[in-house]
Parts: sequence; C-alpha cells; structure tokens
Amino acid sequence: MKILILCTGNSCRSQMAHGFMQSFDSRLEVASAGTEASGKLNHKAVEVMKEIGIDISGHSSDSVEIYLDQEWDYVITVCGGANESCPAFIGKVKHRLHIGFDDPSHAVGTPEFIQSEYYRVRDEIKEGFYAFYQKEILPQLS
Repeated sequence: MKILILCTGNSCRSQMAHGFMQSFDSRLEVASAGTEASGKLNHKAVEVMKEIGIDISGHSSDSVEIYLDQEWDYVITVCGGANESCPAFIGKVKHRLHIGFDDPSHAVGTPEFIQSEYYRVRDEIKEGFYAFYQKEILPQLS
C-alpha cells in the first residue's frame, strides 16, 4: 500500500503525518512531498515527534515532482487554513483525500504558546491519521 502525503512546504505537517503512518504499520510505503518544498525539516516538528518516540529527522523535504510518475493508492493533502491552497496531484492515484490541519509554523505569540500549537497539531494529526488507518487502510491489509 503506497501513500503520499502532500502539503505546500513539506517541512512540518506532512512530515509529521508521514512519521505517524510509518509508525502505525511497517507494511505501508509512505512518502511526503510539497509543491514548494522547503528543502529542510521544521526543527520544532522534529522535536515534538521525537518527544513521543517517532524520529523524523532522517526525512527529506521533497518536491512533489519526483513522485508524479509513480502510482499511489492514496494521496492525502494536509493543508488546513482558508489562506492555504492545497497542492493538486496529477499523477496516477486510486484515492485522493484531504485531512486538513492548521500550520503550527505560522503560530505567533509567546514561546510557550507556539510550542503548544506544535503539540496540538501533532496530536490532531495523530488522531486524524490513526482514524484513517483504522477505517480505510487496515481492512485492506487484513
């Protein structure tokens, strides 16, 4: 089962979702990418994932272009706010889904508030992708 997770910068939300999906089931082939890939991971995203035992520090921030010629079972966009435009994927895909989340890298305020936004979004991503895994993926793998 091949899953591609997309957002704009591929540095934060898509990387966290990628890490969670890999942690749920080793049989999944998971990748993440962005339409405007930043080329680097968001250090706070890496930090909050590591705190719960998921190391995404070895991931790379990749352009969606490198995945267009591959076939995917699922392509999932994770852009959240009304000001964001989610990337469109024009490659071969069986199922397109959107599971949106706020971008914690846009949070402003005290360092404590900003950190709390990373925790909130991380936990929402875990909950949303675990529900997706349980409902959609697991029955297909059994």
